[in-house]
Amino acid sequence: MADFLLELLCEEIPARMQAKAADDLKRLFAEKLADAGLKAEGLDAYVTPRRLALIAKGLPVETQAVSEEFKGPRTSAPAQALEGFLRKTGLTQDQLQDRDGVWFAVVEKPGRASVDVLAEAIPAIIRAFPWPKSMRWGNASVTTESLRWVRPLQGIVALLDGAVVPLEVDGIVSGRETVGHRFHSSGVVSIADAAAYQDALRGAYVIVDPAERQAIVEERAKVLAADAGYELIEDKGLVAENAGLTEWPVPLLGQFDPEFLEVPPEVIQLTLRINQKYFVLRDQAGKLAPAFICTANIEAKDGGKAIVAGNGKVLAARLSDARFFWQQDKKIPLAEQAKKLSRITFHEKLGTVSDKVERVANLAQWLADERIVPGCDPVLARQAAELCKADLVTEMVGEFPELQGLMGGYYAREEGLNAAVADAIRDHYKPVGQGDDVPTAPVTVAVALADKLDTLRSFFGIDEKPTGSRDPFALRRAALGVIQIITANGLRFPVAQGDLLDFFADRLKVQQKEAGVRHDLIDAVFALGRESGGGEDDLVRLLARVKALQSFVESEDGTNLLAGYKRAANILKKEDFAGSPTTALSYVPEAEEQALLSALDSAEEKAGQAVVAEDFAGAMSALASLRAPIDAFFDKVTVNDADSSKREARLGILIRIRNAVHQVADFSKIEG
Repeated sequence: MADFLLELLCEEIPARMQAKAADDLKRLFAEKLADAGLKAEGLDAYVTPRRLALIAKGLPVETQAVSEEFKGPRTSAPAQALEGFLRKTGLTQDQLQDRDGVWFAVVEKPGRASVDVLAEAIPAIIRAFPWPKSMRWGNASVTTESLRWVRPLQGIVALLDGAVVPLEVDGIVSGRETVGHRFHSSGVVSIADAAAYQDALRGAYVIVDPAERQAIVEERAKVLAADAGYELIEDKGLVAENAGLTEWPVPLLGQFDPEFLEVPPEVIQLTLRINQKYFVLRDQAGKLAPAFICTANIEAKDGGKAIVAGNGKVLAARLSDARFFWQQDKKIPLAEQAKKLSRITFHEKLGTVSDKVERVANLAQWLADERIVPGCDPVLARQAAELCKADLVTEMVGEFPELQGLMGGYYAREEGLNAAVADAIRDHYKPVGQGDDVPTAPVTVAVALADKLDTLRSFFGIDEKPTGSRDPFALRRAALGVIQIITANGLRFPVAQGDLLDFFADRLKVQQKEAGVRHDLIDAVFALGRESGGGEDDLVRLLARVKALQSFVESEDGTNLLAGYKRAANILKKEDFAGSPTTALSYVPEAEEQALLSALDSAEEKAGQAVVAEDFAGAMSALASLRAPIDAFFDKVTVNDADSSKREARLGILIRIRNAVHQVADFSKIEG
């Protein structure tokens, strides 16, 4: 067994591409080896800003001899077909086997030295590497045959048990020499073998393992924050990004002018995190601290003072801009800002953002007027809706689009507007995902719900529906938001009809899956009344039905009733019976018939009353009383009797069974 090392040295790899690149290298390497009949005992990939590396442990020194069989054309096929098959296999006709009139080729592949396999595989991997963005460079870039790589490729280390694997890619020849840290190391670093790789580069101030660099960044940042009396606001994504920007990470603590804290804390956090890649700190009171942690790529002789000072100057300029935006925006009332929305197109078929705001305002006021959102003041709902998009034209949101809504809430408070209006402006985009907070304040609920419903109804109205994975207007997210708001607040109203109702059904299945709710039961309840153009469109009532139904069908009574229902439905479908439900018999019935009719009389009435009272567990209990009579009926009574009057009456009883059950759900949609 042998160990193999591959390092691909290049200019800086963007931090956002590094993790996937390491995974892709492992995957492509394993695939190429598998094609050749090789498999390593272990594969580890590493990545830094300047290198992508892989170590394969326990590689066989040579591949096993293998025999591959290929099926060819029939022996009676035209000569051209046989010639093509011979070219593909590299054999002659006398080497083929005739098996029942079909040519077969058996190709023997002898074992190969692993070094030869690697010498072929590595250039192929490099040339086929799936970078999200890549480039050509130098004189070779004049031809499309030249190598494309994320940044100019500078060197290749390829060692199998310490021996160089000879290969070449675009004039770059493999060897055992690489380079260390850009500033802390000079000259070449010679690698003895795979086992020596990490230590050799560590001696040259390069930590090749991204997990180790991340641990250094996170742990050192926490210590620096604690030593200064602060707490680090955890940010795993930023840890990974800082580790991806450095080969020798050195976190440093800096300060900024506390006067900048007059700006909303979210603005400062975004400035630090997005623009500067700095960590944010909070003080012992839980408020934003006037300090930051940056990550240097060197151990400076002055302990990092100059680096911190330079970063502080850049940050001060950024924060000065943010403070200027904040101060300027506050001078213009939101109502004035909102007038500018008429200049922004929402969608060519749906008008301007101002048009959308008017629709949302009308809908929010209606939700309040009709008391669909209990305790909501219609005047405040309309005011909040009319101002909810106004911050889109502010300087601050122009710089930080992520803050839309949030900044509107701040500006509303600075303007002295009602707190409920400010909160609604701030939170009307919520929830934006499964883990996000769901609004519960009445005015916020009205505006948030109106905004999402308008988006859904508008885009469905112009036939811009999601297709497959394509959802450019985030309608799936909007539907999930509507569902969360309605169910969290117990809102009772018909949410939609037609295609949009079906869309809600699909989203509800996604949303309820995590709660363990079966998708077929949601279908069964949504299907109620659909044949007549209706359908269950009250989501609160629908979920109550679904939960009661799930408890019922998982019980013994429910399982048996479902079986009886399906038997009745199958007979009706097979007989294509379109008669009326049987309420009385014109002949002397079997005892089981009369017992079932009596049970139906009672169950239908009780289940119907329970459904009206929205006591769906009670409705299920009433239906459960049908289990034994239905079982007895099918055991003792012949439905397809030779007597046509008996046959029609008994099929009519089956219709009553189906109708009784359909008071609660369409059992035909239930699996099992």
